[in-house]
Amino acid sequence: MTEMSASVIEGNDQVTGHIISTTIGGKNGEPKRTISYMAECVVGTGSFGIDFQAKCLETGETVAIKKVLQDRRYKNRELQLMCLMDHPNVVSLKHCFFSITSKDELFLNLVVEYVPETMYRVLKHYSNVNQRMPLIYVKLYTYQIFRGLAYIHTVPGVSHRDVKPQNLLVMVAE
Repeated sequence: MTEMSASVIEGNDQVTGHIISTTIGGKNGEPKRTISYMAECVVGTGSFGIDFQAKCLETGETVAIKKVLQDRRYKNRELQLMCLMDHPNVVSLKHCFFSITSKDELFLNLVVEYVPETMYRVLKHYSNVNQRMPLIYVKLYTYQIFRGLAYIHTVPGVSHRDVKPQNLLVMVAE
């Protein structure tokens, strides 16, 4: 995914319990289509925004939407960098859109694949049950984390500056 345009929707004050509809496509002869998401629950918050779990009403797919307040004085590189990333150990961008609240705040909404757990919560689980994580999982997660970070750092001018267990998303074997 190298090129992406983002539509703007208005009236996006709420975070969960509502439907978000946006238009995607329309390039290279591809027809435009409307895609809608039901915002289900907040899964994370940070200093730059909020992440929530949503369900695509057309496909039933569960996704994550990262909603980031845009400071009009500064350029946010996250969207352009996410468009460049294509690696199995890096969360993939599905599409994006901007939204404007009733207070005229501009938000970038990144629709990404949903990854349900963080390394922090997985480690906390093992600690709570007074167990050590099995060595095979330690090796597997370590390998995948370093592969993802190595890939990210091949992009010129990019350095992940907030690597911590809370920011490492993992799929847990069932």
